[in-house]
Amino acid sequence: MGSKNKLKRFKENDTFSNVFQPKREELIEEQFSLKGQWNKTYFKNNNPLVLELGCGKGEYSVALAQKYPNKNFIGIDIKGARFWRGAKTATEESLKNVAFIRMQIELIEYAFAKNEVDEIWITFPDPQIKYKRTKHRLTNTAFLKRYKNILNNDGIMNLKTDSEFMHGYTLGLLHGEGHDVLYSNHDVYNQEGSPEEVTSIQTFYESQYLEKDKAITYIRFKIN
Repeated sequence: MGSKNKLKRFKENDTFSNVFQPKREELIEEQFSLKGQWNKTYFKNNNPLVLELGCGKGEYSVALAQKYPNKNFIGIDIKGARFWRGAKTATEESLKNVAFIRMQIELIEYAFAKNEVDEIWITFPDPQIKYKRTKHRLTNTAFLKRYKNILNNDGIMNLKTDSEFMHGYTLGLLHGEGHDVLYSNHDVYNQEGSPEEVTSIQTFYESQYLEKDKAITYIRFKIN
C-alpha cells in the first residue's frame, strides 16, 4: 500500500464515529473515558462485549457483528490503515454493534475494565516462532493474565489459526497451566461438529489458505 493511500485512510479513520485511537499516554494515565463504559456510553445497551485481537482488515469483526446483532464487537489492531476497510464497511452498512480501536494489545487492560469483556477472539495471529519473539506471542502467559483481568467469570477465549505451531504451543500452555480447554480441533473444515461461527466466517487470507488445502485449527478455552 502506497504512503498516499495510507494517509488517505488515516484521515478517513479520523472521521469515523466507530474508530477510537487513544494515545499511549492517555491509556497509561487512565484518561481513556470509555474504559468500563463501552456498553453504557458507546453501544448504549447491555449486550455481551466481544473483542477481536489483531483484527487486521476488520472483516471477521464485521462478519461477527452482522451474524450476531445482539452482541457488541470491538476489533483491535495497531495498524489503522488495515482496519480502515472494516470501519468503512460498518459505517456504510450502518452496523452499530461494531467498533475499532487502534492500540497495542499489551495495553488492553487500560482500555477495558475488570469483568467488562465476555469473549475474546484471536484470529490468525503472527505465531512469533523464534524463541526471542515469545514475549510477543498473543497466547503466552503474560497475555493470558491480561485477558483474565478484563474477562468476566464466564469469559471465553477463541484462537483460530493456520499455524500448527501456534495451535500446539497454546494447547500445551493451557494444559500445563491448568486452564479449561472447552474445544480443540486441528482441522475445523474437515471434521464434523465444528462450531458454526468458526467455519461460517472466513477472512481474506483464510480463504487463500483453504484454497491451498492448509488446515485451519481452533481452540475454545477459559482462563483459570
